Amino acid sequence: MKMVVLAGGIGGARFLRGARAYAQRTGATVTAVINTGDDISLHGLRVCPDLDSVMYTLGEGVDTDRGWGRASETWTVKDELAAYGAQPDWFGLGDRDLATHLVRSTMLTAGYPLSAVTEALCDRWRPGITLLPATDDRLETHVVVPSTDQPGTTAIHFQEWWIRHRAKLPAERFVFVGAESAEPAPGVLDAIGGADAILIAPSNPVVSIAPILAVPGLREAVRAASAPVIGVSPIIAGAPVRGMADACLAAIDAECSAAGVGRLYGPRSGDGILDAWLVDDDRDADTVVPGVRVRPAPLWMTDDEATATMVATALELV
Repeated sequence: MKMVVLAGGIGGARFLRGARAYAQRTGATVTAVINTGDDISLHGLRVCPDLDSVMYTLGEGVDTDRGWGRASETWTVKDELAAYGAQPDWFGLGDRDLATHLVRSTMLTAGYPLSAVTEALCDRWRPGITLLPATDDRLETHVVVPSTDQPGTTAIHFQEWWIRHRAKLPAERFVFVGAESAEPAPGVLDAIGGADAILIAPSNPVVSIAPILAVPGLREAVRAASAPVIGVSPIIAGAPVRGMADACLAAIDAECSAAGVGRLYGPRSGDGILDAWLVDDDRDADTVVPGVRVRPAPLWMTDDEATATMVATALELV
């Protein structure tokens, strides 16, 4: 079986550990298409938070307490930048993590596309699955918020809204800068077209999955695929499993519930992308998403085995 997973963030990384465990048990293969909307340039370096979170998590190098960044991290460079008063000071690059960004930025400057750079970085981390950025082109999620120094609104990078402001600034909308001219990275459309199953990880639907689908041709490829599309709810009992998806959903007037996210994705029989939707069996068992087959199951990703069981259950839906 060939599985394709659309994913981003910590939830996506942990889900992919379970997908890998399932694949190792069954002989399946996994290709992950990863969100690049979080990508940002800092101190002359290109930082790809979602790609790195997935790579470190699958490569046993992640800080398991934080769920992101490198284990056993040190912060000498961050402290030195602060001593210079270098901005931005709200985004910290750890010393170990910095090496990844240096290698990536050097390769990008030399003309290698992000997909080739990601493949080279994975030579070290050996994630056990194929990692593909959604696009090699610039794609950044920006957030339109009230201006603090003049009437009207202004747009700030998603990372600033998320990290510096902790998603407390009222978001009027999200803009995927560069999406209109981006193209799917090499291998992405082929993977989707050749998949036996397409899974939507329990990632933030607004800022992890939506930027992927905003790349021209990618949403259309998912809708046109012969493989079934199964989503896993990132919301349990009306609250995000992790992160601030509730603030993102509120900004687009979507209900923060398993049903609300299922309706946001919509049925593939209409103009959406879902054939089936997995929800938590505790407090979301009565979820209904018109046009989509819904099944309750345990959704807490307590370990790889529990997550692999979740993957197996999702595949049983179709």
